[in-house]
Amino acid sequence: MIVRPAKRTEDVREYYFSRKLKEIARLDAGREVLGEDAVINLGIGSPGGMPPQEAIAALCAGAQQSASHVYQSYVGIPELRNAFARWYEDWYGVSLDPDTEIQPLFGSKEGIMLISLAFLDEGDRVLVPDPGYPAYSSASRLAGGVPVPYDLVEEHGWQPDFDALESMDLSGVKLMWTNWPNMPTGAPASEELFARLADFGRRHGILICNDNPYSFILNGSPLSILSVPHAKECCLELNSLSKAHNMSGWRIGMLAADREIVSQVLKVKSQMDSGMFRPMQLAAVEALAQGHDWFGRLNEEYRRRRIAAGKLFDLIGAEYDSNSCGMFLWGKVGTGNPLLAGYAGCTSGMTSGEVVSDRLLHEAGVFIAPGFIFGRNGSGYVRISLCAEVPVLEKACRKIEDMMENFILR
Repeated sequence: MIVRPAKRTEDVREYYFSRKLKEIARLDAGREVLGEDAVINLGIGSPGGMPPQEAIAALCAGAQQSASHVYQSYVGIPELRNAFARWYEDWYGVSLDPDTEIQPLFGSKEGIMLISLAFLDEGDRVLVPDPGYPAYSSASRLAGGVPVPYDLVEEHGWQPDFDALESMDLSGVKLMWTNWPNMPTGAPASEELFARLADFGRRHGILICNDNPYSFILNGSPLSILSVPHAKECCLELNSLSKAHNMSGWRIGMLAADREIVSQVLKVKSQMDSGMFRPMQLAAVEALAQGHDWFGRLNEEYRRRRIAAGKLFDLIGAEYDSNSCGMFLWGKVGTGNPLLAGYAGCTSGMTSGEVVSDRLLHEAGVFIAPGFIFGRNGSGYVRISLCAEVPVLEKACRKIEDMMENFILR
């Protein structure tokens, strides 16, 4: 390379799933030569269902309009901001000014980076959940911040230990990332939890950044941290259409916050893009108008998938919560799990979840995510995405059954 990469990238690795997809592609090439099925990928949370038909129709109609093919406003069209405001009022009971308190985004993942760039100076500290979404830490590092993990453990229901938080050295902490319903654990949100987080942020001068894309999935009562009285003084929230509307590839999200926070994020965003394609915004308006029937059908399907994924965990001896929220099932791999026995990887520093994931991938042709990628507290766990349809999950179970039979015979 003719130049040295920026120092800010030295502590940031290529995203785990990006690397893993390359490995799966190599394995699939070899499996094709042998006449074997491709790997069943149960790792990534990318919904495969169709978006609302009204959204697709709006996209197609909008693309036929000549005004759609020019640069768009950095703040989104009024119709979209108004739709987001109605969505928050109707489902979360939160009033937002569509002109000043909503910023459309290219997915909430973009928002994580924009918020980090807007508020972090070199050396500022950021509280990140362990286990939690890896992008919270990587975005903090890229912006010059220092991630400081706070523990989420099964014994506390995967919720913060506020006594432990209060006893931490909080000097220099500027942001705190939160995420309930939680990814990867499926732990639910609660009004009490959000109230305590808002109080913690207010008292310590920390901006609470709540990432809320899973609030509709396997959850009958969507909650927003902004429903806490005066939460806008110390909280912001990211949300998106990716999960609840089967639109992950569309990259449509939003930031909801006090006008001053939104304006700071817009300063950064306006340097990085030239607005979202208008037909996509019009499609999002239609998606956001979906009612109880849409979410009822969506969750009926996810309940079937959760049951099927639970059977897979039963096969490999992983413990799990059959009532978890969100689009993943999180399973604990005990130290006595038979899949850990006699595996060479166990002697090379691999976690128990990584060993189970590795064996299923290479011996059964089924990929589930190892929990260590979400933090140290995820080391003994594995995660199944509920984005696969029931027949795919059932096929994965059959492959694992065959593997386990051969395993026992050995």
